[in-house]
Amino acid sequence: MKILAIADVESKYLWDYFEKSKLEGIDLIISCGDLDPRYLSFLVTLSSVPVLYIHGNHDDKYERIPPEGCICIEDRIYVHEGIRILGLGGSMRYKPGTNQYTERQMQLRIKKLWFQLVRSHGFDILVTHAPAYQLNDGRDLPHQGFQAFRSLLEKYKPKYFLHGHVHMTYGAKHKRYDKYQDTHVINAYDRCVFEFEDENPKEHIFP
Repeated sequence: MKILAIADVESKYLWDYFEKSKLEGIDLIISCGDLDPRYLSFLVTLSSVPVLYIHGNHDDKYERIPPEGCICIEDRIYVHEGIRILGLGGSMRYKPGTNQYTERQMQLRIKKLWFQLVRSHGFDILVTHAPAYQLNDGRDLPHQGFQAFRSLLEKYKPKYFLHGHVHMTYGAKHKRYDKYQDTHVINAYDRCVFEFEDENPKEHIFP
């Protein structure tokens, strides 16, 4: 299955200079947050494949302008063609506002998922906005990752962890690809494409 992961900035390659052929072969689109809802609606209309999304810390506008035709996977395990996908949006709380959480609040969100996790026997892809703690995150509070995400990776060992929030333009330390134990970690900033079945995605991830 070929998956297009997107986050943080609307890709000019896809939106400003769109050609339908650019999405040929894509089976699923996953948004890791902080994207214009009209951009997501545009992609679902012209791609004819499901667009899944979670909220970034700047996505309070989704309450007024939801991404039409797209599927919100916040706090749930969504199954697509047998692949179990868990969504947990938002960032570390650094000021008053929506879609921001303390470490404790994120832990409580995950605790409420226990029945879904048991019923689904875990998950294959973790989709978040913020990264995991000390795994491609920043040391400033707004861009610090959640320890709760590391715990999820350690316990359930999903094949992929997709996140956004830390723009690759912030510096060389923010990588497109990393690996934590058995999990391939992908920073979805802007856009990237990968094959779910690929055993060595580091060599084959392409924009």
